[in-house]
Amino acid sequence: MINREWHLLSRPVGWPKPEDFALVEAEVPTPGAGQVLVRNKYLSVDPYMRGRMSAAKSYAAPFELGKVMQGGAVGEVVESNAEGIAVGDHLLHFFGWREYAVVRAESAVKVDADAAPLSTYLGVLGMTGLTAYAGLLRTASFKEGDSVFVSGAAGAVGSQVGQIAKLKGASRVIGSAGSDEKVKLLVEEYGFDAAFNYKSGKVSDQLREAAPDGVDIYFDNVGGDHLEAAIGSLNQGGRIAVCGMISVYNNTEAAPGPRNLARLIQTRGRIEGFLVGDHYDLQPEFVSEVGLWVASGELKYGETVVEGIENNLEAFLGVLRGDNTGKMIVKL
Repeated sequence: MINREWHLLSRPVGWPKPEDFALVEAEVPTPGAGQVLVRNKYLSVDPYMRGRMSAAKSYAAPFELGKVMQGGAVGEVVESNAEGIAVGDHLLHFFGWREYAVVRAESAVKVDADAAPLSTYLGVLGMTGLTAYAGLLRTASFKEGDSVFVSGAAGAVGSQVGQIAKLKGASRVIGSAGSDEKVKLLVEEYGFDAAFNYKSGKVSDQLREAAPDGVDIYFDNVGGDHLEAAIGSLNQGGRIAVCGMISVYNNTEAAPGPRNLARLIQTRGRIEGFLVGDHYDLQPEFVSEVGLWVASGELKYGETVVEGIENNLEAFLGVLRGDNTGKMIVKL
């Protein structure tokens, strides 16, 4: 059998180009002792992967040139040499960007295909969902009555942040997105109190109009002018949780910092970055609470599904462009 997998050939400068990558055919690997062979069914593509394509030191090791890349995936076990895992079981693991993967049993998590669609374990019930949950409730120290602003609000993380805030008693939730269609979705489907298209005018002006009384929390997925606007509208004791800064990931020169950081002195505000990997202790609580919301329909989620391993790269580039509504998923 043939296993198709995506390799990184060269480190992108600026926007990634197709020639930086190659879809390679290899033999399907054979699992050893304590390992299983998984046929991947769904693959995740996420903004953080752009950072791993460069050689710069970061919180995760760079992808190796000439070798298959990694990412979240969920699939079915087709061969098992591991106790407690049987053929037919479904596993969540981190060996995406390929059709078949050999996975050590201890590095995978069993998931229930009957309890929820398999794709949700990469999104609303997976890493992106936990990112939203931990970033809002722990890093940003959300409390009932807070006013919350979310950038990238129609994405997998942002859409969940806004809904969780509403379910937890936020006084007002505002989102920004990159199209009028997404703005409509945020208000009419996800229950945001207000939303705006950041391409339609100055972000700071639109935020002040949407949140005339300011914001207590800003959940940052974008950086740049959104971060500066949020600092300008931050209330006393306001908190900013920095999850991502997708607006600068492809810059070839350092982006200028917010020009109004001194306002944090006046507001006694704070900015704190976070990584979901530091908050896996919240996983049981997250699955229990969010799982109930999803099952009841109180928390809605969207997926943008791209078919075929051959379109994995285009799906990733689509995330960087903001083509997705909700979680971007590749279905094999």
